[in-house]
Amino acid sequence: MAVQKSKKSRSRRGHRRAHQALKGPALSIDSTTGETHRRHHITETGFYRGKQVLDLDEAIIEG
Repeated sequence: MAVQKSKKSRSRRGHRRAHQALKGPALSIDSTTGETHRRHHITETGFYRGKQVLDLDEAIIEG
């Protein structure tokens, strides 16, 4: 089993972990409504890639 020769300093550990920070969700703007939404998700009004895929008025009545 490999054993390190000497302890790694906090600085070197920090440099190694510098790229591991969490990033915010990727956002897109719908071409029809101009709404900002998460990538690969529908907008709040039911549009996806410029087309209405979900009629929210019907979905609320049915469900």
